[in-house]
Amino acid sequence: MPSDDGTAAEFHAKISTHILDTVAGDPARDVYVRLDRRDSDGWQLVAQGRTDGDGRFRFQVPVRDWQAGGYRLFFYVEPYLGGDCFFPEITVAFHVHDPDRHYHVPLLLSRYGYTTYRGS
Repeated sequence: MPSDDGTAAEFHAKISTHILDTVAGDPARDVYVRLDRRDSDGWQLVAQGRTDGDGRFRFQVPVRDWQAGGYRLFFYVEPYLGGDCFFPEITVAFHVHDPDRHYHVPLLLSRYGYTTYRGS
């Protein structure tokens, strides 16, 4: 993908997620997920997309945007779970201490609850 100056952008794929519907026992497909980074101006969008058929999404983060610091994942789950779900949006904030490591943040999901953890 070209960058603003017309050169090829270099990407780091050091963060991923996987959403599992614990009630259905299936991956949560086509869920919108966004990655934001905290900087001196507040939260800035880094990457976004939708989970694939296996409920997974690997972010394509430009190298210039992947560094130690505060991040958050935003999961918009209402379209997947339905309008009467209890948590229509889920935000998971975390710190990246070593940007050379891979960070996997899974989400286990149901209509009335969720759980997350640092995966590998």
